[in-house]
Amino acid sequence: MSSAEGNIALVGLGYVGLPLAVEFGRTRRVIGFDINKERVKELGEGVDRTLEVEPHELAEARHLSFTSNAEDLKDCRFFIVTVPTPIDDANRPDLSPLINASSSIARVMPKGAIVIYESTVYPGATEEICVPALEAASGLVFNRDFFCGYSPERINPADKQHKLPTIMKVTSGSTPEIADVVDALYASIITAGTHKASSIRVAEASKVIENTQRDLNIALMNELSVVFARAKIDTAEVLAAAGTKWNFLNFRPGLVGGHCIGVDPYYLTHKAEQLGYIPQVILAGRRINDNMGRYVARNTIKLMLKNGIDVPRSRIGVMGITFKENCPDTRNSKVVDLVRELKEHGAQIVVEDPLADAHEVRAEYGIDLVDKAEDLDALVVAVGHDAYRGLAPQDLKSRVRSNAPVLADVKALYDRHALQSLGFTLFRL
Repeated sequence: MSSAEGNIALVGLGYVGLPLAVEFGRTRRVIGFDINKERVKELGEGVDRTLEVEPHELAEARHLSFTSNAEDLKDCRFFIVTVPTPIDDANRPDLSPLINASSSIARVMPKGAIVIYESTVYPGATEEICVPALEAASGLVFNRDFFCGYSPERINPADKQHKLPTIMKVTSGSTPEIADVVDALYASIITAGTHKASSIRVAEASKVIENTQRDLNIALMNELSVVFARAKIDTAEVLAAAGTKWNFLNFRPGLVGGHCIGVDPYYLTHKAEQLGYIPQVILAGRRINDNMGRYVARNTIKLMLKNGIDVPRSRIGVMGITFKENCPDTRNSKVVDLVRELKEHGAQIVVEDPLADAHEVRAEYGIDLVDKAEDLDALVVAVGHDAYRGLAPQDLKSRVRSNAPVLADVKALYDRHALQSLGFTLFRL
């Protein structure tokens, strides 16, 4: 069968996998698989806790079903893998979810199956790591009995403007014929069009440099904010002025975490080191961005001490703990680094977030969320949720008890003059 016909198994139903399953499920048979039985149950009831897919969109995917039993996938021809690819405590790639998913697929995939990976990896990982796992568990031979493709995910969590069908898709396959099949498969749902890469490795590399480029640009803005703070210049005002030039790149300083920008550069540097090259610029950008949470915390403490606040007896509120605005995902959130640094100074830290799952935050980070951070000596607005952007300076003032409160406005959400007129000592990136 040389066409793109056949049932599809979507392996991993998170921010990437579910939107794909829904789009394909509008017109063809799709089985969504996830090892998280609670996630499968919720999706079967029409609930998506990631907020990426609306209930009516789930209902419109009439040919989509969900399971946590891999045996249910045996009648599929296409297996699209969208499991996480995290890093370990030493910032090394953790490919165990990818290997485990490959082994599960291999035990049920038929001859002629096409396994397509969307998870972010370093160039070569599909053929060097995933293919051997598929062969070992299936007894089948690569590019004879089964084939592979790679089509890097480009989902931007919480972005309601750039949805899956409107983002051009890079595709690739392990043979020229399979590359055509994979491309036709995605072209059936991607209205923005597809770009067929010459090889799987090229497609893998294209993905990992997208977020590395963003990481470096944000690192530059973060470093500039450190310089401008020492020069007593407001970074937001500098960027507003520089942004009047037509070709100035509109990046802003901030806390760079999450499961993409905060992780992908380490996959690329891992491969570079395997090849005998130690990256300089990429790792420098990561060091800057990895340190920003602690940098914000230390400057907040410094201003509190300057204002005569007894830090060990103080109460500091942190608004927002997700890795980005308007998104419930807390994976690799750099706000956690900020919270831990603040705690090192003995203060009582209270954290709130209207979108984060309190049970997940407690289980992952040991932090108990409150409904509202108030009765504070200092306040850190760490995430730019719309709910926070809409607050007036007086709303922030009502949360503090100190006569000389400190406000760390990490995302520069508020008018600094209005805050200062209310008695806040202000810090922002």
